[in-house]
Amino acid sequence: MNQALSSRQRVEAALAAAGIAIDVRTFPAGTRTAADAAAAIGCAVAEIAKSIVLRAPESDRVVVVVTSGSNRVDEARVAALLGEPVARADADFVRRKTGFAIGGVAPVGHLEPPAVLIDRDLLGYDQVWAAAGSGDSVFCLTPTELLALTGAPVADVKLEQ
Repeated sequence: MNQALSSRQRVEAALAAAGIAIDVRTFPAGTRTAADAAAAIGCAVAEIAKSIVLRAPESDRVVVVVTSGSNRVDEARVAALLGEPVARADADFVRRKTGFAIGGVAPVGHLEPPAVLIDRDLLGYDQVWAAAGSGDSVFCLTPTELLALTGAPVADVKLEQ
């Protein structure tokens, strides 16, 4: 992915390359958290497709779990699916490997291609909202479009409470 483009431009380029006409919306109050995004958009927190970045320390691989905004990711489940341990990535790793700051990580447009998993719970919504590369921009798409865009498998990644 082109590092000369801004984070948002990389997301818009990835959407255009996939032939998905999506309107990126900006909310000056910010959309850094699922709760902030839901409040700005006027949707349920569960309809936010938040991208959680994990690190597979043994391979230094980037793992992005796109999960429902109301869910927490079960790292043990993700590790079992990938066949290697994972841990939460720190802000430096996220920025260096994805090109995004935490709070603006999109499901596409990463500097380094990540392993991606899609939370099964997102399939229960007509539409979901994902970060568009910055802490104040999002885009809306259907779960089917999200799957086509990422090419990622659907998985049960939710931490049971």
